[in-house]
Amino acid sequence: MNKELKVDPLAIIEKYYIKGSELYHLLVNHSEQVKDRALEIARNHPEMNLDKQFIAEAAMLHDIGIFKCDAPRIFCYGTNKYIEHGYLGANILREEGLYKHALVCERHTGVGISLDMILKNKLPLPHRDLLPLSIEEQLICYADKFYSKTKLNETLPIHKIRTNLMHYGEHEVISFDSWNVLFEGEKNI
Repeated sequence: MNKELKVDPLAIIEKYYIKGSELYHLLVNHSEQVKDRALEIARNHPEMNLDKQFIAEAAMLHDIGIFKCDAPRIFCYGTNKYIEHGYLGANILREEGLYKHALVCERHTGVGISLDMILKNKLPLPHRDLLPLSIEEQLICYADKFYSKTKLNETLPIHKIRTNLMHYGEHEVISFDSWNVLFEGEKNI
């Protein structure tokens, strides 16, 4: 497998965020929660042969694009809609030469966003499928659903995640449930 060189996610984050700011604190804490959960799951599934280094790096960088969005509740005062943070972050990581990490950024929103959903809802996103494909992408996307940026110290219960996803359609819940079985070995609904 052709692995990219080990990267320092905090060094990359600090190129775009002011260390010590409220936004930096929020981003790093949320990203660490996602990273820790994803790595715990990876350790529990040695049979999946997951790339733990990549998971740790990509989980820390998956939300790097939020500063470009207008989301004052989480200290973001950019001009883009929040739904755009994934592909905006992917563009940043591509400029950093992190092409594989960029895929996690653009594919982690919800349980991923299909081209059909983008077109049908006229979303301000690139016209292509933005669905997590690799098992590592799926794992980070799954782990991300447990943590809100507005309630940093909480882990969302399964039923709350399912309720949140149901706003976007039953397909979202079905995808999440299948990940729950795959990664946690249970269906706590």
